[in-house]
Amino acid sequence: MIHIIRRDLNSLSDKEKANTYLRFFKTGKGEYGEGDVFLGVTMPKIRILAKNVNAINIKEVEILLHSKIHEERMLALIILVNKFKKADNDEKGVIYDLYLRNTNFINNWDLVDLTASNIVGAYTYNNDTNILTTLAKSDSLWERRIAIVSTHYFIKQNKYSYTLNISTILLSDKHDLIHKAVGWMLREVGKKDIKVLKHFIKLNYSNIPRTTLRYAIERFPDILRLKYLKNIY
Repeated sequence: MIHIIRRDLNSLSDKEKANTYLRFFKTGKGEYGEGDVFLGVTMPKIRILAKNVNAINIKEVEILLHSKIHEERMLALIILVNKFKKADNDEKGVIYDLYLRNTNFINNWDLVDLTASNIVGAYTYNNDTNILTTLAKSDSLWERRIAIVSTHYFIKQNKYSYTLNISTILLSDKHDLIHKAVGWMLREVGKKDIKVLKHFIKLNYSNIPRTTLRYAIERFPDILRLKYLKNIY
């Protein structure tokens, strides 16, 4: 099955897009995506292929997730998301465990952002949430991003404390990708309840990285946004 999937995915490759992705996902020496390999397959095409893959089992998905090719890892993760949505509680636990023991292969922001909430967020919502704190304190950039992005599931259920708690842990993080992710999740909280977001900013203003603040208040009216940037709100 895997060789058929790889053949089908390779048939969708686009060298021009692949070269663009190499730059976009920072694959140069010393960058966060160093050494990643791209075929140049777009997400809509990956989603269609994932939707049409029904016979692949979890062990085969894990093998695919270990690929050096970015789109193969993405395809594996989207297949896991699709399987998770249809799974019973025991099967969801298996998928969740597989996801967490393979975080070193979930190693770029798009891989995290399109899957963490749907698997880690969805599973921990009904189970032990302590893993989110553990991930937030990890040495791994991608595990820290998984921690905050996973809370998007909680936001959708109108529960904001998890996002706020993980955000607080990550305010001191040095990486721009974490600043952006925290700001994104805070913005999502604000879309649901702007008072909660404003209160969080007020309590933590002096510790919030500038990028995080800009992302968090992106949807504020222009005049109000400028006031927050100048700390005169």
